[in-house]
Amino acid sequence: MQRPPRSVQPLRSRLQREGSTLGPSRSGDRIVDWPGVLPVTLDSGAPEGAALRQTRHTFCRICESLCGLEVDLDPQGAIAAIRPDAAHVETAGFACVKGLKQDRLYESPDRLRHPMKRAGDGFGRIAWAQALSEIGDQVRRLRADHGPDSIGMYVGTAAGFSLLHPIFAQGFMNGIGSKSMYASSTQDCSNKFAVAREVYGFPFTQPFPDLDRVGCLIIVGANPLVSKWSFLQVPNPAKRLREIEARGGQLWIVDPRRTETAKVAGEHVPIRPGTDVFFYLSFLNALIERGGVDERVLAEHTRGFEQIRSLAAAWTPERTAEVTRIPADRLRAMVRSYCEADGAALYCSTGVNMGGNGALAFWIQEVINAVSGNLDRAGGTLIGRGIVDFAKFGARSGFGLREDRSRIGGFASVNDAYPGGILADEILTPGEGKLRALFVTGGNPLITMAGAGRLRDAFEELELLVTIDILPNETGSLAHYRLPATTPFERPDLPFAFPLLMGMQSHPYLQATEAVHPPRAEERDEASIYVDLARACKAPLFGSRIAQRLAEWSTCLGGEKRVGLPAAVPQRGLMSLLLRMTGHGSFRKLLREPHGRRLAEQSPGIFLGKKVATPDGRVDLAPPALVAQAGVRLEADFEEERRHPGRLLLITRRHVKTHNSWTHNEESFVSGTRTTNYLYMHPEDAKASGLRHGDLADVASASGRVRIPVNLLPELQPGTVAMPHGWGHQHARGLSVASRTKGVNVNVLASSGPQAVEALSGMSKLTAIPVEVTPAAGPLDATNWTGLTEGVQPGAGSNARSGGETAHEGFERKL
Repeated sequence: MQRPPRSVQPLRSRLQREGSTLGPSRSGDRIVDWPGVLPVTLDSGAPEGAALRQTRHTFCRICESLCGLEVDLDPQGAIAAIRPDAAHVETAGFACVKGLKQDRLYESPDRLRHPMKRAGDGFGRIAWAQALSEIGDQVRRLRADHGPDSIGMYVGTAAGFSLLHPIFAQGFMNGIGSKSMYASSTQDCSNKFAVAREVYGFPFTQPFPDLDRVGCLIIVGANPLVSKWSFLQVPNPAKRLREIEARGGQLWIVDPRRTETAKVAGEHVPIRPGTDVFFYLSFLNALIERGGVDERVLAEHTRGFEQIRSLAAAWTPERTAEVTRIPADRLRAMVRSYCEADGAALYCSTGVNMGGNGALAFWIQEVINAVSGNLDRAGGTLIGRGIVDFAKFGARSGFGLREDRSRIGGFASVNDAYPGGILADEILTPGEGKLRALFVTGGNPLITMAGAGRLRDAFEELELLVTIDILPNETGSLAHYRLPATTPFERPDLPFAFPLLMGMQSHPYLQATEAVHPPRAEERDEASIYVDLARACKAPLFGSRIAQRLAEWSTCLGGEKRVGLPAAVPQRGLMSLLLRMTGHGSFRKLLREPHGRRLAEQSPGIFLGKKVATPDGRVDLAPPALVAQAGVRLEADFEEERRHPGRLLLITRRHVKTHNSWTHNEESFVSGTRTTNYLYMHPEDAKASGLRHGDLADVASASGRVRIPVNLLPELQPGTVAMPHGWGHQHARGLSVASRTKGVNVNVLASSGPQAVEALSGMSKLTAIPVEVTPAAGPLDATNWTGLTEGVQPGAGSNARSGGETAHEGFERKL
């Protein structure tokens, strides 16, 4: 590394002030035991054995709630306890069990601590410098021989909960010159980005309910009591929902299952899986019929209403009731509640997003909120204010607005990412642009994506597979190189993009955190990894030599120094620069408010006529792309459902002790009846299939088959079965706990390939999957990627309501 020019040297002291010191230091009664680690106070008056007990304030980065935490460290620097931060300005002592036990996952003996290289059927340790050099050599060769698009990247959910990780990952791919980006968003939420781009002119314009003032809230396909809110940061969902009812508001929960949320508040409205778009269309039809349209808003702030009126005319509540199973009078009662409320909102999440028509359904939801006058009004839906004007930034930079086309299927990218459902095809299909190398960062696509079996075949064909993660998951088992990343507790941070840049917070606030403790071994933060990979690949970040040199110089000036490792990016300095540029002071100053800093409350009237990013500044109610997709899909899908009224439809389900695929390596999360996932069935469906509680069943779809124990669940609607995702770890090399579980990978049952991908959003259909369920019979390949469940029983006695279910519900009730 060359020495920075003399002109850069004066920056050293500034970066060190904003960033970190260059080694352990001690001053008076305060100690900083590593650069970028939270200062703590020594408690000399504590009882013997706890004299050096340290308490540090931080926030969780597992999900969008970002709950404030207090973390105790013992004298050796190990985590002794994690508690909710009762003084936190927003979460105020709320946290879930995953957040309070996350240290057990981070301190697992299975944790990736050093770079690893595949050696035969196993892995051997390799030095960082050697790993980077070898990866760089292979990337340069593939790029020269096959072009930049032969090198791809999959960005997982974990990357989204770090501010710098996705920025530097995108910068690395821009430097390569590759458009072959894939993301977990095409499993669960890219429909919202695709629709917002068409309707509001910018994909990151995402309205959310004004929970403090809403008079009628209709929740569709979401279960915030277990999953928390999505596209909105709100802690303690049960409390917030009860507050709505306490002030006289009305709640409706539309879901195929009487969820934990529906048991706490609101009126449950059962719906047939996958028919959400018809529910929304008939809701719009009844709203127009009732005169619930705000003519002033239509005239001043929208265009395309006559097309929407024409589209909705065919979908009366009486017609759609045949497929949704929602009686017309009940739907009209919901519309009446919505129209008569002083502020109302429709809100949806993954149950709608992943149902095959997620883009069309979300589009009509946003149309309803807009034409009724509830968009950008008190008690309706609001547009958040981040620390920057994100839409203006997008207009100037083109961020989120680029539309490349995939080689397979010609799908438009959404937020610069192609559909995950075509990833296997891009690898296995010969020809120019064939994907030959893949970087997987913060994700586990072999478990979380559709068509898992075919995807495994594709990954085995790659010439180079590099994973960057904290644990050796199933995808990592097939990697050529596994690079160890830091956990959220090992890095400084600000809230991720949704709350920070998009302002998607019910009560806005800002918080900074230092690392709770330093990395134990050779783990490195992802931003630093990508700076070094860019140098090794001779592909400067963002395609800019200036950006690459600045990044490298910054590591000399203010980055963390650890013996034997390359210097790190000065994360604190970069985040401090962002805060200063947006008028929020420095990172260090924000740290002085360890429980967070309140910002101005969300307010209505800041969007319509002011910040709509479409060319004419109006909300486009009838974008041509969505109107065209409606013409292709609606009648065909309606008739398909009418022809098969009695078939079983498989939906997903979450449990409070699991999060996607990565939390099953903690013993307490998968003990007792939780050693597997289950096929949840209504007792009537189980009886018709010849099954009892605890029996093994074969579940088959058009794409695959799994064998799994049955768990009876009366709150499911007849005709609906459910199976949690994220399981099937038996083939993971290095997960000592998860590999002993017996669950199956439900995504084996989901179809992949261009024919299975929603055209506009690029999403796979991961719920409302038609399946056949029969008693288990015949052999099941023991090497099958689905995993095995033989010998696992959810509970004793076929007359039990549901042994495993009772255990889960009991835990959730305690929360």
